Amino acid sequence: MDQLDIAALLALGSALCVAIGDVLQQRATHRIADPSLRLPQLFAKLARIRRWRLGVLILVLSIALQAAALNRGSVLLVQALPVLSLLFALPISARLAGRRVTPREWIWGVVLTAAVTVIVTVGNPQSGRAYASLQTWAVVVAVLGPLLIASVVAARIWGGALAAVLFAFVSGALWGVFAVLTKGAVHRLSDGGWAVFGSAELYAWILVAVGGFIWEQSAFRAGSLTASMPTLEVSQPVVAALLGVVVLGETLSTSHTGMVALVAAVVVVTAATVELARVDAAVTTERAAPA
Repeated sequence: MDQLDIAALLALGSALCVAIGDVLQQRATHRIADPSLRLPQLFAKLARIRRWRLGVLILVLSIALQAAALNRGSVLLVQALPVLSLLFALPISARLAGRRVTPREWIWGVVLTAAVTVIVTVGNPQSGRAYASLQTWAVVVAVLGPLLIASVVAARIWGGALAAVLFAFVSGALWGVFAVLTKGAVHRLSDGGWAVFGSAELYAWILVAVGGFIWEQSAFRAGSLTASMPTLEVSQPVVAALLGVVVLGETLSTSHTGMVALVAAVVVVTAATVELARVDAAVTTERAAPA
């Protein structure tokens, strides 16, 4: 088994953990009905919910598996596979909701799996650099920073479903940045146990993770999960893939015909992700409503 195969298996393990952790966190967060709670109060309440704490621990495990995968494969490869967490979440979410997975959901799940397979096999993602220079990251911050700040400000002003979408976009974008920083941090770690503590990636990695987690919870609280979940599931891999190409110089090794197939596969992945996320979010909202 070569390094790419191991990376793919680790990424799939991370996707499974994301599916379990997200389902547990979504349901716990959405059961707290008081919208006036500030974030410290919200986290204090959530910390007393066993299901939420378990979800956090499982998500931490997913990050560890993702880091191990990024140490062996490209961001393009590793970030393509976690989209399948929605497929894994289908039976888990249905079980907690006391229902069966519908034929339509299974069809979309099969379509999603097939499209991701096309991206991984036809695209043949190739690794680039492990980390970028501070100048490159300064450009990323200059471009992405104002967009994220504007999204937060707009969410605060308008509220409702739009706020849920905007907060989810901010969270997804930060988790995408987190994936790229993870690759750099892991590479520094392999250079020597103490080398990573002298790198900027580690501290940026921690700040971005905290930001992604906070805005994710804000998105869940701002409005219906049918607004936040599709945005969150789509924005994370898109931002990570773009940064993998622009920041780390990763490439897709394919022909012109293969590129057409890749574009079609990306469109299908987006459509399937949105559809499955909406279904999962709708069920979560319905299940949490009586509480």
